[in-house]
Amino acid sequence: MLVNELKIKHTNKAAKRVGRGGKKGTYSGKGGKGQTARSGRKLAPIIRELIKRYPKLKGYRRFEMLEDTIAINIKTLEKRAKEGDVINTAYLMEKGMVRQIKGKNPLVKILGTGKLEKKLTIEGCKVSATAKATVEKAGGVVK
Repeated sequence: MLVNELKIKHTNKAAKRVGRGGKKGTYSGKGGKGQTARSGRKLAPIIRELIKRYPKLKGYRRFEMLEDTIAINIKTLEKRAKEGDVINTAYLMEKGMVRQIKGKNPLVKILGTGKLEKKLTIEGCKVSATAKATVEKAGGVVK
């Protein structure tokens, strides 16, 4: 028997091709290198940094309405309501100022932006302090 006649008992396993996309490739998304490739690297946990910064973000612990609450300004009521109308959720839905949210009637909050010169009665709605003062100044009632 000659050397060139010898047969291999176990065939060689093909080398893994890496970095060509898919889930099994190493650095398929072109990641790696840079800071993470250096020995002795220390990366600060990002989540800790975010948590430490969070209270300083604009709008933190500010006025926030519930998801199913709709805000309506006094100026909108001035334009679309008539003298002596009773403002409630049913009235606002009838006039098309408010729609149902997920099949339910929404909570309505009246905000004080704008001027009011009509006497209105507001019931069954949340009312801001400014809006309440504006309505009462015009001769209306907030129940």
